[in-house]
Amino acid sequence: MSRFTDDVLILGGGAAGLMCARVAGQRGLRARVLEHANRVGKKILMSGGGRCNFTNLYTTPANYLCGNPHFCKSALARFTPQDFIELVERHRIAYHEKELGQLFCDESSKLIVRMLLEECADAGVTIHTDCSVSDVRAQNGGFALATAHGVFTAPKLVIASGGLSIPSMGASGFGYTLARQFGHRVLPTRAGLVPFTLSGSHKDAFADLAGVSTPVIARCNGQAFRNALLITHRGLSGPAMLQISSYWQPGDALTVDWLAGDDGMDWLHQQRQTRADAELKTVLAERFSKRFAQRLCDLALGNRPLRQLQTADLARIAAQLQNWPITPSGTEGYRTAEVTLGGVDTDEISSKTLESRLQPGLHLIGEVVDVTGHLGGFNFQWAWASAVAAGMAV
Repeated sequence: MSRFTDDVLILGGGAAGLMCARVAGQRGLRARVLEHANRVGKKILMSGGGRCNFTNLYTTPANYLCGNPHFCKSALARFTPQDFIELVERHRIAYHEKELGQLFCDESSKLIVRMLLEECADAGVTIHTDCSVSDVRAQNGGFALATAHGVFTAPKLVIASGGLSIPSMGASGFGYTLARQFGHRVLPTRAGLVPFTLSGSHKDAFADLAGVSTPVIARCNGQAFRNALLITHRGLSGPAMLQISSYWQPGDALTVDWLAGDDGMDWLHQQRQTRADAELKTVLAERFSKRFAQRLCDLALGNRPLRQLQTADLARIAAQLQNWPITPSGTEGYRTAEVTLGGVDTDEISSKTLESRLQPGLHLIGEVVDVTGHLGGFNFQWAWASAVAAGMAV
């Protein structure tokens, strides 16, 4: 008879935890999931507006931020988006591509959670909810966990407890604390894929235009993303802003191309040739809302009939439209962030097995490690891939 209650204990009943338990259970291991919230998969349920952007067709290692850019390659190569799609199709879950390879459920993200729970049930996985953990220690060649549901022991422990984003969903720093307990270095964490806040003149310039959305290219620290920008009462959101937020540091200026990559000088020159009597605000109002076009003119561009603008004037206006500087005062923080940047240093984890190089039998997966994906299903794909790698290795 085994001296352990289980073969593997998994801390966290989110995407990574459930997938890891499924794989371990399918291998015949006694897998037990310990989730402190009152239900599993809370972030899955709210993701993608309730439809779960469960993967991205175009996933590559280049879609991830990590202190070691090579770390995620092994896991991503061994469990691809197509592998997860096959699982979704096997459960007859209808899905569609929204844009840029982003796959969403046609109906509800509840179907993804149900799929994972059915898979876990078929694999004999035991799942505990409302199960807080008060003590974790290495002993007798394994791990002993004191929980609200009793003491559980196993030779393998997987930390799949997620990051700090969206604390209202139960997010906490427990995984980081546990990693440190076993000697791991945790790189500084901050909110990622998060809206920006504005203050002062930047806020005054845009706040009353809340609700306006327009395609842009957002640039910061050598990175650029083309997608929609949304003006909010507090600042700037939308996919372009969420994407670039992961590369922004406090005090940095963003550069916004309001023409979204079009040649501003060429466009303005054509407009002057074909409609010289039109005012600049009228021309801009055909690309933007009238209020937004007027605001751009009021803030920096001026407003004259195009025939009065010299070539140098057009060049100045084009340059301003394509390189509009905005310095955010901050972000909305973990409250609305989709992910947590930073985390457990990957130099101390095997890229093949996700096992700790410091504590035998300990594996760390998903968002708790220093791997953060772009917006659009990449973080779910990392959760699935890292979970499968650990599930096959425990």
